[in-house]
Amino acid sequence: MKLSVAENIATLVPYPPGKPLEELEREYGVTGSIKMASNENALGPSPKAVAAIAAALPNLHRYPDGSCHYLATRLSAHLKVDPSQLVFGNGSNEVIELLIKAFVAPGDEVVTSHPTFLVYATMVQAHGGVNRVVPLANLRHDLDGIRAAVTPRTRLIFLDNPNNPTGTVFNRAEFAAFLAQLPETVLVVLDEAYVDFVADGLRLDAREFLGGATPVVTLRTFSKAYGLAGLRVGYGIMDQEIAGYLHRVRQPFNVNTLAQVAARAALDDTAFYAETLRMTRAGMAWLIPRLSELGCTCYHSQTNFFLVEVGLDCRQVYEAMLRKGVIIRPMSAYGFPTFIRITVGTAEENQRLLTSLAATLRELAHD
Repeated sequence: MKLSVAENIATLVPYPPGKPLEELEREYGVTGSIKMASNENALGPSPKAVAAIAAALPNLHRYPDGSCHYLATRLSAHLKVDPSQLVFGNGSNEVIELLIKAFVAPGDEVVTSHPTFLVYATMVQAHGGVNRVVPLANLRHDLDGIRAAVTPRTRLIFLDNPNNPTGTVFNRAEFAAFLAQLPETVLVVLDEAYVDFVADGLRLDAREFLGGATPVVTLRTFSKAYGLAGLRVGYGIMDQEIAGYLHRVRQPFNVNTLAQVAARAALDDTAFYAETLRMTRAGMAWLIPRLSELGCTCYHSQTNFFLVEVGLDCRQVYEAMLRKGVIIRPMSAYGFPTFIRITVGTAEENQRLLTSLAATLRELAHD
């Protein structure tokens, strides 16, 4: 072909999607696999959300509510913010892209960390922006380094708190000091996809910083604690003026009907939410000491996943675990060639992971 493609698009590295579970089972000749790689909710979706979806099915011939009116009304009461401060997206990923579309012109700069959520840098490059990347310090965001990387061309800063893939957090005092030293022309995006799992004493309330001198947007999702990853519904909380700019660049029906009704119902499923947090924290407390006994180094996390240094090529460990029907995440793409990332599962899944990893490490040690 003789098509002309801009260099920022031609040089993009696509996000590496995982194969469907059924295809992996066919390829590796296994059945009954478990997936502990994508930070999904091991309990499944909220039962109240499933019931709400079933009730909404007869209305699928209608377009979705483009304003997400009922979801915004319910969520604003839950969060104690005004509905006009909420912007919904096809997952919080879309809100990330909306922010870049609205505020980053070609040649403008965006500061991110490494390693962090891969979508930030990808979307910045796709829209012609310039990524300025600051390495983590001791697996945490280097807030001093990020502040030093800000230039007159900086438009956005992306901070995921907790960080993916390390699960580390910064606290309120650190964040407040960071904001106080930034110019008012920079928009700070605080991605709180995993905020539900953060221990109470470590959680900062991002809403406190809305309307300050340095603008802040916080992102959240229904994919993790509410078990709705397959429906793709996330949102941002922000100043009304910022929300207005995002509405200018978003598609009119960007959140589908089933996602909207499921998210509303999930907010009311307090028992499911509480059990998700209990299971996750208990599972992590059970897994980490037992993996440590295998000779692994585990890193405590404020999310539903954690990093494990296995001391071997993580791709080899990943392949060997696949053959046992256990899917984990190798971390070579994040710059950690001897690390894997494990999502906490049910008690049965956690036991199977432990048994399979113990066997894998013995096998690879003797190769």
